[in-house]
Amino acid sequence: MDVVSDVIATMRVGRAKFTHSRRVGDWGNRFGPYPGAGFHIVLDGSCWLLPPDGAALLLTAGDVVFLPHGAMHGVSSDPHQVPALLPPEADPERRDGGASDPRAEHGTGGAVLLCGAYRLDRGQVHPFLRALPEVIHIPAGPGRHPALRAAVDLLGADVRDSRPGADAALPALLDLLLVYVLRAWLDEETSRSPSAGWCAALTDPAIAAALNHIHRHTAHPWTVQELAHRVGMSRTVFARRFTHLVGQAPMAYVTWWRLSTAARILRDGDDPLAAVAQQVGYTSEFAFANAFKRAFGVAPGRFRRAQHAPQPVR
Repeated sequence: MDVVSDVIATMRVGRAKFTHSRRVGDWGNRFGPYPGAGFHIVLDGSCWLLPPDGAALLLTAGDVVFLPHGAMHGVSSDPHQVPALLPPEADPERRDGGASDPRAEHGTGGAVLLCGAYRLDRGQVHPFLRALPEVIHIPAGPGRHPALRAAVDLLGADVRDSRPGADAALPALLDLLLVYVLRAWLDEETSRSPSAGWCAALTDPAIAAALNHIHRHTAHPWTVQELAHRVGMSRTVFARRFTHLVGQAPMAYVTWWRLSTAARILRDGDDPLAAVAQQVGYTSEFAFANAFKRAFGVAPGRFRRAQHAPQPVR
């Protein structure tokens, strides 16, 4: 798996939630905050995004907005309107949308929206996601991010017309949307800041290769010297460049990735702790348990029990 795929797989919890609606007249809603990443897609018409900070943004058909930190924000017909907070039953982070919504009948004027959220495990926030801004706005436009545009078109077609297989297609399309939004942001941010931060790390041939080695072979007993040798750099230059771009020293990142991977295994499965330790590169269950507790503040067995406990209905 590549790094961005791993970032998504590590943090995603369950299926994306969404609602589909047509809004007409004077309207406005406030979303969040919530423990996930929100998104809005304008399928038709136009509206305004009221971000956590800064001026309102005009959204038109085909625009995609992604809020990776679940910040409170508004969507409205009027850039000066202060929208009311959505009641819990209308919060897209709290319920599954269907293939269509009775409010989303064909008509003219207003806006047709697909709004929702990806639930994320905030205990395992990857530094790549921490580096994302509060709001990512990807406007529609000829030739801009054709894969993302295709995903938006497919989503629009599936939510407008309830067809056989929609319950399987929509979650898959929403997963694709997340991937394509992150790719689009990486493309645009790399053109603006080609030599700094995670965008540079993922496009720097040596550092990207080192990250992929770490992610693909989590249990390997990596050293800085071996990683540097694998990517054809001296130990000193590699360590300095990796730390500058990733924000962590190579071995600190190796440890962070091992323990985040272990947390995902504990959350999703029931392998014995000794087997989990071995999968992420620890030679003993005791050493693994100590490292995990330092990182997460709780022993791995208790962490798994908490993850598997029934969640209260919200």
